[in-house]
Amino acid sequence: MRVETRVVGLSELAETVKKHKQQGHRVVLCHGVFDLLHIGHIRYFRQAAQMGDVLIVTVTPDKWVDKGAHRPAFSEVLRVEGVASQRGVDHAAISKWATAEKLLDFLKPDVYVKGSDFTSIDTDPTGKLRLEAEACKKLGIELKFTEDIVFSSTTLINEFMSSFPKEVQEYLKVFRSRYSIEDIEHLFDKMQKLKVTVVGDTILDDYQYCSPLGMASKEPVIAFNHLDGDLFAGGVLAIANHLSNLVKEVHLFTLLGELDSHEEFIRDNLNANVQPHFEYQKNAPTLRKRRYIESYSMTKLFEIYHMDDSGADSHCDECLRKKLFESADQSDLVVAADFGHGAISAKCREELVRVPFLAVNTQTNAGNRGFHTISKYKRCDFVSLAEPELRLDTRDRVSAVSSLTKLAREKVGAGMMAVTLGKKGSYIQTRDGAAVMVPAFDHKVVDKIGSGDAFFSVTSLAAVLEAQPELVAFLGNIVGAIAVGIVGNKKSITREAIMKCVRSLLK
Repeated sequence: MRVETRVVGLSELAETVKKHKQQGHRVVLCHGVFDLLHIGHIRYFRQAAQMGDVLIVTVTPDKWVDKGAHRPAFSEVLRVEGVASQRGVDHAAISKWATAEKLLDFLKPDVYVKGSDFTSIDTDPTGKLRLEAEACKKLGIELKFTEDIVFSSTTLINEFMSSFPKEVQEYLKVFRSRYSIEDIEHLFDKMQKLKVTVVGDTILDDYQYCSPLGMASKEPVIAFNHLDGDLFAGGVLAIANHLSNLVKEVHLFTLLGELDSHEEFIRDNLNANVQPHFEYQKNAPTLRKRRYIESYSMTKLFEIYHMDDSGADSHCDECLRKKLFESADQSDLVVAADFGHGAISAKCREELVRVPFLAVNTQTNAGNRGFHTISKYKRCDFVSLAEPELRLDTRDRVSAVSSLTKLAREKVGAGMMAVTLGKKGSYIQTRDGAAVMVPAFDHKVVDKIGSGDAFFSVTSLAAVLEAQPELVAFLGNIVGAIAVGIVGNKKSITREAIMKCVRSLLK
């Protein structure tokens, strides 16, 4: 059978499996990414073929390959063609799900075979194999493992086919010699025990997608056709969600508008272990930033702010501060996500200096540019800024980032300061003189909105646990690389997503 006839659609494959089973054939399924076919895969298929009469193989679709921002190296079309070309493979198809449980239910093979990189259910650190085993048991599918030498597509790609520039590849070689995957797992284990208090501005990111029609006939205006829209929980809400995926519990303090509060939407879009505490600004809406976006390129055309950033009245602010500091006294870390829109008052900033460990991010945006910098804080333990925010605070466009970081860090007494540098990566400096620059790991940028919030979230946790500066920057850059591949704040960053990217880079 020619290769092109072995590749079929998923629905056609299900019908084919059904016919084979009706004829008494024993159908065996192999499933995986198969991003770089190697001798390990070839032997895996050969052994699997011997476990039945018909061997079918499915590949994970591109959009669900979560081995890092630079993967897959080969598209799903090429990967399924490569699989179908192997001797012993009777049929191949592209799955449509992120994991194999629904695939197993859809195809219902007799045998599901895992490779020799898994020796048992307990050897899978992601926990997915256990879910697959449960699905097999429920569906009456036999789960079997091959036995052979183990190869890794990830290791081979990193060694011979990396999509990163040479300097990034060289950096990763050095990093692998200093830190292991187990070191990072251990750090995340410690994060899981933390209690975190978060305070800051709620922002609703309103995305309106459109396509251009052309110039209007009577006025010099470009017209667009509206297609669809999304609403995302951004600002401090996104940061609380990122943190809650990594720690024990999060207490969130923020200001909503009394008018058009969107409170139900906000509560529905917070993770279960985020405990929200809202105060309400009178005669004001909850801050919403509406962005009009060309749908094909995701280019942002213009944006409109729906806001009143005058802040809460004195009574409302006093109530928020009282509850905030009651929580802060019971927390390991206080995170101030200060977008300069009024949720954190001047009085609140003054009082935040007394918390045991304070992490601060003061973001510059169109609504506060020139009026909102890190210097508003008299003391911070950890600070995360973008380079433009650092230069705005120091009023310096040309000096080296290292010298400006030193000025800003000493001004607020921070033990550690991180500066994100876009495509160049990030720079971290500490009070004891340590400084490190770590390159960026992003491969495809879909949307930069929210990437700084994700970076700030994970680096704050690493900083309070006194992780090495290089490790703090490394994890921050990984999270940033994941975040720029997500539209808006459509989903929050998880430990599993981070660790998959870590394994992809460090194998």
